[in-house]
Amino acid sequence: MTQTAAVASARHRDRPGLVQWLGETTLFWKILSVVLFATAWEIAGRTGFNFSFPTFLETATAFFEMVADGSMGAAYLRTAEPLLIGLAFSIVVGVSSGIAMGLRQDVEWFSLPLFIVMQAAPMSALIPLVTFVYGIGLTAKVLAVVMLALPVIAMNSYKAVRNVPPSLIAMCSSFMGSRRQQVLQIILPAASPMMFAGLRLGVAEGFSGVVLAELLITPTGIGDLITFHRSVANFAHMYATIVSIVLVAIITVGFLQWVEGKLFRPEKRSSA
Repeated sequence: MTQTAAVASARHRDRPGLVQWLGETTLFWKILSVVLFATAWEIAGRTGFNFSFPTFLETATAFFEMVADGSMGAAYLRTAEPLLIGLAFSIVVGVSSGIAMGLRQDVEWFSLPLFIVMQAAPMSALIPLVTFVYGIGLTAKVLAVVMLALPVIAMNSYKAVRNVPPSLIAMCSSFMGSRRQQVLQIILPAASPMMFAGLRLGVAEGFSGVVLAELLITPTGIGDLITFHRSVANFAHMYATIVSIVLVAIITVGFLQWVEGKLFRPEKRSSA
């Protein structure tokens, strides 16, 4: 075999095959999973096993109808108010509390049990208590978001600070670094990736909280769409509303995950 033929044979062996290319292409598998899910949904809807279960095409048609008539957008605008207020409060208080618990043991003793109880308590059991105390207005819905998002953000921030490698702190001390320099230049930068992951999880919990609030406290916003279409047996519209909630949550969390990769993962930045 000549040298040219050997080089060509080596290049052919090194060239990725179709199976290897498909295995490395995540977008292909994401699209395939969506297509398979939609196909299974369409088949299940056409079997007629339940009169209230629409087909995928009926649900998609209902979704575009609600987008076109503006009811979907108006519902999300009303839902966004308690969601954004609750998330803003949860982020500020949760990150601050988590950092304080991670840095000071006395704050940890006082605050950590509270966040553990909040994280473990069932939300559906606390909604009636919140309604009894604060009524059915905006305050109760904001509290529902805070009660789900705040513990997640605070606990992740606390663990992020506590899991900073002690060698980094010792290195700062060996160079005569002050406590403020340790916190601002060593601890917080090292803890930032895990803290941002906690923010992403907190946003996902916030979506759950606002939907629960609108379903259990008073039907407004996106919860009102679900309740109304269920009451008048527009099941395709009801399922379309539920699917839209899932899609909005997935897009939001996916965007935050992309931001996290750009900010805190050098390998993601280099491959972009």
